[in-house]
Amino acid sequence: MIEALIEYGLFFAKTATLLIALVVALTIIFSLGRRDKTAERLTVRSINQKYDTMRQLLEHEVLNKKALKKTNKEHKKETKAKKKEKSEADRKRVFVLNFKGDIRASAVASLREEITALLTIANKDDEVLVCLENPGGTVHEHGLAASQLLRIRQREIPLIVAVDKVAASGGYLMASTANKIIAAPFAIIGSIGVIAQIPNFRRVLEKHGVDFEQITAGKYKRTITMFGKNTDEDRAKLKQDLEEVHDLFKASVTEHREELDIEQVATGDHWYGQQALELKLVDELMTSDDYLLEKSKDSDLFEIEYKQKKKIGKKLGAAARGAWDEFSSNISSRWEK
Repeated sequence: MIEALIEYGLFFAKTATLLIALVVALTIIFSLGRRDKTAERLTVRSINQKYDTMRQLLEHEVLNKKALKKTNKEHKKETKAKKKEKSEADRKRVFVLNFKGDIRASAVASLREEITALLTIANKDDEVLVCLENPGGTVHEHGLAASQLLRIRQREIPLIVAVDKVAASGGYLMASTANKIIAAPFAIIGSIGVIAQIPNFRRVLEKHGVDFEQITAGKYKRTITMFGKNTDEDRAKLKQDLEEVHDLFKASVTEHREELDIEQVATGDHWYGQQALELKLVDELMTSDDYLLEKSKDSDLFEIEYKQKKKIGKKLGAAARGAWDEFSSNISSRWEK
């Protein structure tokens, strides 16, 4: 009898374990299925309200009751005055965008939507602040990102770019489109240059008896190759292509920052904030935090963000592409970091 009960108990435990595992698995599958749906969303957040909330929390903790009561009374009076001021004449609006770059400038997909959205409402009396962090990467993606910022300039809406960490190479191409560039004292600025680094595995293939065949139509369809034999003519053509891209880079920067000595700064070198200011690569030393805090005194600040929830498959694909980008960053033609 006891043995039968023990066997039944073991059977019940195994069955319960299987059922629990099944429920957990179904829950995960159902959760992934719900998350798998693509959802695009534009969010707008009041930065002024964020600052007000932070101030209220600090005042509540550090002030005594009497001082807090007096401060609250003063704030209510200020709020009432601001509402009256807003009803009589609209306060200036500052639209804030954040761009964190990578080799492929993948954030440009969101940037173009954010700019399209703000251009439906922004006018010449407003201002756009782009908080930029970008070390550079491939040419065409960063060229597109710069073109998106130029859409703001073309509408004659003041464009400010704030660099707290880095705006190098393709990142500086973007920054140079602004009416004004502000940078933190130790932000990395510049690197106006182009680079291509390509390994060649021809000798490895030959050692293992592997033939590489490449057939093209068009003399310059492919010059430098990773697996075939490269000639001096191939190298000269690649060098010519890089020089042409460099000339386009310099021309774009010069168009928007005429005061620059472009030959002095277009060496591929980079500088820190203070040095960049002296070279006129930037206009003022200031962090984005200080700029926004100062602007909040007389302007309404709105942070705009476009989000797209990717499907699981796309997320895995993006992760794989990111890993490949890290691996191949040194073998593709790109704005130099």
